[in-house]
Amino acid sequence: MTSFRLNAIGFSPISRLTLPLCASVVLSVAIPAQARGTADGEARIAECIRQAAGGKAWLEKTLWGLRDQEGGWIGAEVRNTNGSHDLGPLQINSWWVPKIAALVGRSQAEVRAWLMHDACFNAGAARWIFLSALRTTGDFWKAVGVYHSPTAWRQRRYAQSVSRHMQRRFGRNIFGAAIVASSRPTGSGRPVGAEAGSSATRVLGFGLVRTPSN
Repeated sequence: MTSFRLNAIGFSPISRLTLPLCASVVLSVAIPAQARGTADGEARIAECIRQAAGGKAWLEKTLWGLRDQEGGWIGAEVRNTNGSHDLGPLQINSWWVPKIAALVGRSQAEVRAWLMHDACFNAGAARWIFLSALRTTGDFWKAVGVYHSPTAWRQRRYAQSVSRHMQRRFGRNIFGAAIVASSRPTGSGRPVGAEAGSSATRVLGFGLVRTPSN
């Protein structure tokens, strides 16, 4: 069985990991597939989301919001109208397969199979995609939207839907008084809650959180 370490910056085989780790999680890639909606499959997904969050409650809740929005399952391969497929529990779009394959140094066929059938590899990939977007945008809800689409109006609609899923699962007070973008440009051009050169972003309802840095 081969294991890989997934971190907020990217994927690397353990034997040549050189990038800084941020709550990294070791992923085993030989997990048997589960049928859609089975109790065992759901338990496995829950454990993998917990592992991917690395003890960060805000990140675990975010991953659950994405999972509830996407509604995937172990073994899922859902075709989109553009010919791509959404894979596994958090429905990672197949557009990501070549990039992830290059990062882990394995074939696209292997990576696609892992995204479909290994709940922990899937949750780890979802974490990486979201945290990369959060680091790039400095905006929690923008990053949620980027997980779904590069198009602004699709991002807004998706983020609103994810926020509703998170409220249903964790309570309406999860975000505080309102659901808005977590950071906005200041006069200096930096996001609210982020100091120059820092890797922290203020996430509404979760306080100041650490995001990946180079």
